[in-house]
Amino acid sequence: MGQNRSSAVMARRIEPRDSLDDFPTPPWGTRALIEHVLIGHGWRRDQLAAQTVWEPAANRGFMARPLAEYFGSVVASDVHDYGAGFVVDDFLLPCRRLPAVDWIITNPPFRLAAEFALRGLEIARQGVALLVRTAFAEGIERYETLFKPHPPLMEAVFCERLPMVKGRVDPKAVSATSYSWIVWPGRDFKRADLTTRRLWIPACRRELERPGDYPADPQPLEGPLPLIEVGA
Repeated sequence: MGQNRSSAVMARRIEPRDSLDDFPTPPWGTRALIEHVLIGHGWRRDQLAAQTVWEPAANRGFMARPLAEYFGSVVASDVHDYGAGFVVDDFLLPCRRLPAVDWIITNPPFRLAAEFALRGLEIARQGVALLVRTAFAEGIERYETLFKPHPPLMEAVFCERLPMVKGRVDPKAVSATSYSWIVWPGRDFKRADLTTRRLWIPACRRELERPGDYPADPQPLEGPLPLIEVGA
């Protein structure tokens, strides 16, 4: 019998409950957030350049690096040491006061994404942006605990598939899984209309990929990282 390659089956990505959910983000997917979601929908390029962003599930740095192209200061951390030179820190550790930053932007473990959103909303001044499977918008529990009390500003769906594979970034990878950026307003963000908008990120991989996006051996980010001692 041949392999079942229906979209319903191929779109499933199930990880064990104790898994690190190691699916790094292709850098162009992060640039798409800035270029097609944030800029022109409440934020300007010059504003972002003066703001701080924390990537708390930084993995090997494939999201932190493009964030550093746009933001004035970046802090990168992860609960696991992937050898990228980032702070080893549990973002969800309870009973700990975290420092305020302008943004929390990350690709969290799917099973912990709601917890990452709620934790980020405690400390983000401008906003929280999570890269999640589009199916994350479904579910009664997530609606009651996250989306109802904290309506997002935007859900931005990738029209072009964003291929993510376990343990690496691969420019030749393909995917049947649909991904979206969901953006919540931070505590200092001011806009009269807070109705959730659904956007579509146009096909943009070709314009947003850069030379050096897929190194075989990613090197630590240069610059003042970490900005803050998140483990204190």
